[in-house]
Amino acid sequence: MTTVVISQPMYFPWPGFLAQLAIADVVVWLVDVQFSKGSFTNRVQVRTPGGRSWLSIPLVGKGSKTAIMDLTAAKPDWLDGHLATLRQSLRHAPHAATALEIASSIAGHARLCDALIASSETLARACGIPTPQTCLSTDLAVPGDGSDRVLGIVKAVGGTRYVTGHGARNYLDHTGFADAGVAVDYMDYAVTAWRDSADFTPFVTGLDLLAHTGGAHARTYLNPQTIGWQDFLTRSG
Repeated sequence: MTTVVISQPMYFPWPGFLAQLAIADVVVWLVDVQFSKGSFTNRVQVRTPGGRSWLSIPLVGKGSKTAIMDLTAAKPDWLDGHLATLRQSLRHAPHAATALEIASSIAGHARLCDALIASSETLARACGIPTPQTCLSTDLAVPGDGSDRVLGIVKAVGGTRYVTGHGARNYLDHTGFADAGVAVDYMDYAVTAWRDSADFTPFVTGLDLLAHTGGAHARTYLNPQTIGWQDFLTRSG
C-alpha cells in the first residue's frame, strides 16, 4: 500500500501535521492553487510570555489572488524578526539551539514557496521523520479541481491510500475514491504533551516540540494514527 499526503505548504507546522508526514510514502505539495488568507501557509503560532501569538510572513498584496508558488514576501528581512521572536519563545528550552538552527536554515531560497516547503521538510527530518518521496503538484499536470483533482494526483503518484486532515470531509467524494480502489483515512490526532503546564496546547509550531524534547525523542510524541473515513464521518457527525 502506498500512502499519499497532499498538502499546501505550511510554515514550520504544528506537530499534528508532522505526524501526518510520518505516515506518508509520498507527499505532494499543492502549490498551483490560490493562496487562502488565514491559512497556515504563511503563519504559525508560538508561545510567548503573554500567551500564544502568530508568526506571520507578510505578503506582497497580502497574497490576494496569487498562486502559492508565486507568493512573495513583502519584507526581505521577515525571517530576522521571526528568529528574534523564537529566541524569546524558546529561551528556556534545553534544545533551543537546535530548533533555532532549523529555523535559520530556510534562508536563501529564491522563492518563498520553496522556503515554506523546506520549513516543513527540514523540521520533519530534525524530528526523526524519514524523508518520503516528494513532488510538486506542478510536476504532475493533473487537471481539474476539488475531489476529482485530489484523486487524480493520488493515482498519478501510484497511491492506493490517501491520508488527509479533517477539512477534507467537506468536499471529498469518498465513494469515488473507493470505486477507484483508493482507501481514504483521516488523521486521528493524538499528540502527547511535551510540556507539563496548565496552558499546554499542541497547536504551536513543531519547533517548540523540537526545542523541548530534542531530535532523538521528538517523534515519540507524535503518535501518528488514522481513522477510516466511514468511522470518521460517523464520529464527527
